[in-house]
Amino acid sequence: MAAAKAGGFDAQQFLASVGSGRSSMSHKAKDIVFQQGDPADAVFYIQKGRIQLTVVSEHGKEGIVAILGPGDFFGEGCLAGQPLHMASAGAMAASTIVRIEKETMIRMLHEQPALSEMFMAFLLSRNIQIEADLVDQLFNSSERRLARLLLLLANFGKEGKLETVIPRISQEILASRIGTTRSRINYFMNKFRKLGFIEYNGTLKVHSSLLRVVVHD
Repeated sequence: MAAAKAGGFDAQQFLASVGSGRSSMSHKAKDIVFQQGDPADAVFYIQKGRIQLTVVSEHGKEGIVAILGPGDFFGEGCLAGQPLHMASAGAMAASTIVRIEKETMIRMLHEQPALSEMFMAFLLSRNIQIEADLVDQLFNSSERRLARLLLLLANFGKEGKLETVIPRISQEILASRIGTTRSRINYFMNKFRKLGFIEYNGTLKVHSSLLRVVVHD
């Protein structure tokens, strides 16, 4: 992307390499990147894999607030003065994460317009996603919410391509993400499979025809 490279500085290369104030970490599925309440002192960038952010209430109830993929940042709250992580981050699949210390990230955002523009585009996209998720939760049925989530996990509409194969993801995680029960998820998944919208046998393959569930009145 042209926006990621300007004035001789390549933002993608910066985020894909290690150096002063940044390091690369490899995580297996179910590894914890950081826990809710840990000191927030770095921004993280996903090179490959998938990360889920979860929050646990005072009463021990857990909820999934985001599922992120390659090209996404997380932990950015530290840049706004957040002292502790408000959520836990865990790997859903084998992942490579770049950790950028807070001071380094702040300095580079000031010094490198290409990185600043790339990061701003991510934040705006995340904000739009949060608003869409809220509307989805308030007004759409659980069936539509599931269809929309599966399409998002398959990167539908992202850079004009559809990644159809999704890493193994449990029905419990899907239920938590859209706010329904595992039995309802199982019912809808079987329904989508019978209609030919998905292939679901250990791994999950999503077809663009699933979009019909989202746009159907």
